[in-house]
Amino acid sequence: MLDYWERRAKLLRRKPDQNAETAELGEEVRLASLVEESIVDGPGLRFVLFTQGCPHRCPGCHNPHTHLLAGGRLYSLEWILSLYDKQLACQGITFSGGEPFLQGGPLAKIAQAVHERGGDVITYTGYRLERLQELAKEDDGISALLAETDLLIDGPFIQERRSLETPFVGSSNQRLLALSIKGEQALEQIDQFNEFR
Repeated sequence: MLDYWERRAKLLRRKPDQNAETAELGEEVRLASLVEESIVDGPGLRFVLFTQGCPHRCPGCHNPHTHLLAGGRLYSLEWILSLYDKQLACQGITFSGGEPFLQGGPLAKIAQAVHERGGDVITYTGYRLERLQELAKEDDGISALLAETDLLIDGPFIQERRSLETPFVGSSNQRLLALSIKGEQALEQIDQFNEFR
């Protein structure tokens, strides 16, 4: 029987859906949805990718439709970046889920392109940073996405600890962790936002 990571890899290697977004444009990512302009997924105006597939399946999850690995649709990285380029007011990109680190390699390439365009990168994850660092030793995609993430919002959603006190987290166990200078700047923006609440 295949373990979880082998099943994930097999599903992500499936033949892509045939549509305009995936037509022979290179590497792809499986998404549940995307939002071109959001103010609720990090500081500033954000371009948001909701990845498909999540092993955490937290009770009370805001996005339960993202749990199945085989759901959603495949989109080329080039097509996603062409949409991002049209959103001139966006401060950066947010990867949410699902669990973004299941597709760390292609998301890291998107993140690198966003950095080249001057944007910042926020990644939500149900893992704790310490667990991701362990997994990154065996998975280059996880390592690459961690390296390209400016602000990490980590930890599973815990329904009993649901909180509206800290912006951009769902439960009080989740942490906002700056992994770069841009991440520190994003945290400063969040602190300024809190002062006006």
